[in-house]
Amino acid sequence: MAKVLYSATASLDGYIAGPGGDMSWLTDHLGGENPTAERLLHSVGAILAGNGTFGGDDPNRGTDSEGAFGGQYHGPVFVLTHQPPAEPPADVTFVGDLHTAVAQAKEAAGDRYVNILGANVAKQCIEAGLLDEILMFFAPVLLGDGVRMFDHPGGTKVRLVPLPGETEHWYSVVY
Repeated sequence: MAKVLYSATASLDGYIAGPGGDMSWLTDHLGGENPTAERLLHSVGAILAGNGTFGGDDPNRGTDSEGAFGGQYHGPVFVLTHQPPAEPPADVTFVGDLHTAVAQAKEAAGDRYVNILGANVAKQCIEAGLLDEILMFFAPVLLGDGVRMFDHPGGTKVRLVPLPGETEHWYSVVY
């Protein structure tokens, strides 16, 4: 059965996007060998993104690397939104309810991961007890402002346990 994973690259101060969702900062930190990212790409069976992430900035826009995982991901994509486009792309499913979106994405993923893209959807999954794992890659940069990898005003504690044998920041979520 599919697991739900939130993966992202963050600045060392915890931002996954700059102010206004700007992703251009990431361009300097893409590429190069990363065995964990390669393994992840081949383990993803579906993507679940928020509408802001789906329609937002792409550091590779206009290049052959545009899209999820530097344009290398080709599979089912689900977008959580209450405002689907009038003419949705043929290869994207728009869903208005979190539980339905996760269920559909898990079914499509089979025994592989549903990869969450976007801090808001990841936060909703944490709050609903639907997130199984978190994998964070860190880029050697400080952004100082933007979209945090996890933001819960007033604070909240989410317990994470490192996955055995992983060298990256890959954790199980403990509820």
